[in-house]
Amino acid sequence: MNEDIKLNNLLDNLSTAILLLDQDMRILFANVSSESLFEHSRNQLFRHPLSEFLIGDCIKIERFYSALHNRDSFSENEIQLIFKDGRHCLASMIVTYYESDENGMLALEINPIDQIKKLSQESHQWALQQASRDLIRGLAHEIKNPLGGIRGAAQLLERELQDSNLREFTQLIIEQSDRLRNLVDRLLGPNKPPDFQWVNVHRVIEKIRTLLTIEHHGIIIERDYDPSIPDMYIDSDMLQQAILNIARNSVQALNGDGTLKFSTRIQRQSTIHGNRFPLCAQIKIIDNGPGIPDSIKDTLFYPMVSSKLEGTGLGLSISQSLINHHKGKIEVDSWPGHTEFTILIPIAKKEDIK
Repeated sequence: MNEDIKLNNLLDNLSTAILLLDQDMRILFANVSSESLFEHSRNQLFRHPLSEFLIGDCIKIERFYSALHNRDSFSENEIQLIFKDGRHCLASMIVTYYESDENGMLALEINPIDQIKKLSQESHQWALQQASRDLIRGLAHEIKNPLGGIRGAAQLLERELQDSNLREFTQLIIEQSDRLRNLVDRLLGPNKPPDFQWVNVHRVIEKIRTLLTIEHHGIIIERDYDPSIPDMYIDSDMLQQAILNIARNSVQALNGDGTLKFSTRIQRQSTIHGNRFPLCAQIKIIDNGPGIPDSIKDTLFYPMVSSKLEGTGLGLSISQSLINHHKGKIEVDSWPGHTEFTILIPIAKKEDIK
């Protein structure tokens, strides 16, 4: 009896979720980490089939029965678990055949790797984004210099032309030069330093919500705010533009029918680009649209990347740049029926701002 108690205590102190399944794939044992992973108590998990808590064929249940029948074991390095409440979790999984009192069972170890993989991807993508920004800045300046010369030459030529019909062509050169210059300016991002002030972040979001409500009548816009978030030292115009760019992308993906949700929370001990912050404001923009195509997920924040035929692909790139001014970051998680952009911005203390 004492040995069983010691074993249970040991399993409860593991960060890995441990489940024991019988021959009908019903849960006979679950440790504390399993309760956290499934967001159900042990009593709610006990004697219920594993498939009752997961959606579809995210786990191949036939493989479990095969392992039980053949007294075999197997592992999965990356498996996307989809829970009945809509949550997704990337995890590694080890399934081991276990025999007790001549009854075959399966021991299931599940280790969530979302955070580890996310940090690795974030570091890699951040380096690539920085390199692409440096490249774009260099190219943009190289383009703007001759562009100014072309525009100036067209203006001088226009003054010398006697035929008004020919001036139509010089005007075309000037207009297209201006169009290209505006595009280059947008590629470069904001050209003015931030105007930081103490602002209530919910007032910024409410302006966006009101604007979108007026523009898009067929879309349901929900809000779920955390009133404990204190005033933040931010540039309200920059933050408004960053959120608006993301929200408008979400609205376009909904195509006039669906739900857009703004949610805020306090997040503690967050790592942003290698720096640890004790408190951050978490702003989520969530829609129930078709999701982001797999082909652009890894390059979503790069300039000129868009899934829309007429899109410039600059909105999210500009949003990323604006949030970078606040030492923050933008994360995205998407699957069919759910897209979730998360903005994290460190919360500064008033006594630390001079």
